[in-house]
Amino acid sequence: MVDTPSRTPVVARLRSAAVVMGPAFVVAVAYVDPGNFATNMAGGAAHGHLLLWVVVGASALAMFVQYQSAKLGVVTGRNLPELCREHYPRPVTGLLWVQAELVAMATDLAEFVGAAVALNLLFGVPLLPAALITAVVSAGILALAPLRRRRFESVIVGLLAVVLGGFLYQALRLGPPTGALEGLVPGFAGVDSVLLATAMLGATVMPHVIYLHSALTQRYHTTDPVARRRVLRASRADIVVALGVAGAVNASMLIVAAGAFHGTGPVRESLEDMHAGLGALLGPGAALAFALALLASGLAASSVGTYSGQVVMEGFLRRRIPMVLRRLLTMLPALAVLAVGVDPTRALVLSQVVLSFGIPFALVPLVLLGRRADVMGSAVNRRGTTLFGVVGAVVISALNLFLLARTLSG
Repeated sequence: MVDTPSRTPVVARLRSAAVVMGPAFVVAVAYVDPGNFATNMAGGAAHGHLLLWVVVGASALAMFVQYQSAKLGVVTGRNLPELCREHYPRPVTGLLWVQAELVAMATDLAEFVGAAVALNLLFGVPLLPAALITAVVSAGILALAPLRRRRFESVIVGLLAVVLGGFLYQALRLGPPTGALEGLVPGFAGVDSVLLATAMLGATVMPHVIYLHSALTQRYHTTDPVARRRVLRASRADIVVALGVAGAVNASMLIVAAGAFHGTGPVRESLEDMHAGLGALLGPGAALAFALALLASGLAASSVGTYSGQVVMEGFLRRRIPMVLRRLLTMLPALAVLAVGVDPTRALVLSQVVLSFGIPFALVPLVLLGRRADVMGSAVNRRGTTLFGVVGAVVISALNLFLLARTLSG
């Protein structure tokens, strides 16, 4: 059947969108990693719907940031670390690389610990061996990334679907949320809620995937203005759909925890307690859905995190190490945490605070490069876009400094 002339442009746009769809879903996995489980559910259990506005605001900021990163890759044909190396002095580049590697380790900590807890909940595997199993499985997923990128993206999307399905099931079992709209009004309830809000921000706007997204869209680089506009429109659609799904999952985490645990007795702070509580309240199916979603999240996010680390090192240093060696190096802090018996959920929350401190180091160069005509050409960002990015970086930095000052003061 031949398309009619009136339908041909629509079909062309849909085909273009289908080709570009994928990178944002890889990125979206990082927005629903085990750190999100720990922070969002801890926030819901301790404060009800109070911090729902943080999830919504962070999700909106994430869409803005990831589009800027995707646009950078499409327009320049290079990724953010490469452009930083090209346009900034070597000491600045070195500092950015060091903090990016620390962020990668904090990311791996969250994902390894989360997947290990999930294997323990599902099969009774001790945490340390469970982390080693996670390393092997995630390495297998990573083997698809360099040469079979579409297959890698498909596997990641499949794991994301497991996470979404798990929380959709729990939300349906819990019933309609009451009072959730009140959580859209900004506010805090003490320093502990600020700590959780900072951790939730760090778990939602992930520094390492700001670097990664620009690398994933490099392959769509074109100098043709018409083709470039088409690719950027498709990238926006990819981001809105993928991060919209991630935002819905994050909101459902907090809403489920608020409905199930807030005001019902002692605050459930650990993932194990939440798993047991969901099983007692909603039945074994809900507990199983929670554990499976946590496992899928940890496996997918650990693979994406290691892939991001490879992009960071190659971009900043023009150095490449075997993926297996990188996997071993970044998993060491997680293994150390599990070996010494640190509370896994507490380690997850604190790792997300570390990630929050890393956001400005990725966001500021992204905004500054996007406003440069010598980098972006005719696709240079408008002043309003630059201003929004600067305000976002300032707000995040101010929140982090406030948290640091209150923590140091006792």
